[in-house]
Amino acid sequence: MRSNLTTAIFPVAGLGTRFLPATKAVPKEMLPVVDKPLLQWAVEEAAEAGCTRFVFVTSRDKAAIGKHFSPAPQYEDTLKARGKTNELALLKAGLPDGAEIIEVYQDEPLGLGHAIWCAKEAVGAAPFAVILPDDMVLHTTGCLAQMVDAHARLGGNLVAVENVPADQTHRYGVVDPASEAEGLVAIQGLVEKPEPAQAPSTLAVIGRYIFDAEIMQTLSRTIAAGESGAGGEIQITDAMSQLITQLPLHGLRFQGTRFDCGNQDGFLQANVAYALAQARKNGDTSLQSKLRHLLD
Repeated sequence: MRSNLTTAIFPVAGLGTRFLPATKAVPKEMLPVVDKPLLQWAVEEAAEAGCTRFVFVTSRDKAAIGKHFSPAPQYEDTLKARGKTNELALLKAGLPDGAEIIEVYQDEPLGLGHAIWCAKEAVGAAPFAVILPDDMVLHTTGCLAQMVDAHARLGGNLVAVENVPADQTHRYGVVDPASEAEGLVAIQGLVEKPEPAQAPSTLAVIGRYIFDAEIMQTLSRTIAAGESGAGGEIQITDAMSQLITQLPLHGLRFQGTRFDCGNQDGFLQANVAYALAQARKNGDTSLQSKLRHLLD
């Protein structure tokens, strides 16, 4: 069974207050990890997984995002005149040929579930992916591509999961596992940001999702009813929980190392790790040695 996943949603409307003052003028998603903005790494991961439609749920103050993924005639003309073909390729910002860019706005910070719901009209009736650019996963096969293979077999809703320290469960959606086989966890429940004593496990959802389009209807009903979840926000974990009896929900223990770029420590670690990966690819042994020293 082949996956028909072509659309990826990127919720990028947040203010990025943890990175002030850098994010006062530059969207957090546009901060560079080595030589590319965070968001471009996420777009490239989605493109590797077969996506051709890229939906940015953003705010009206983040014009830099749309500009980065738009044509740049002035640069193109200059680079063509100078015969700089490599630099011309970089202007594509990781987008595949024929890519469709859609921007929708989340005018209020009402939670991840609300941000995803804002893209309802852009999604239609097909399954779709959600990538949180803050979570970077370093592996030779992108995290979403790994998930697409699993989703083609399983259908339903699928999330990426990994174990986190028990004292950090209050930062994540935590799953209640029913069974597990070959890295796939059958999920019977979820709890949003539980304290350690209330957490059903230490297996947490990280920023990769593949959803059946039915989840948009569930979010619509929640929003119409004026309901909210943890922190007074529209939580995507609540919508997933409501659908468990109708659609299978699985967690994939992905291969690779995750970096939480939503905080400064994770962002710096990602820069070093991704630079090291590029140095290995380029065969730059001197740079590899220097970067390993930083990681130690």
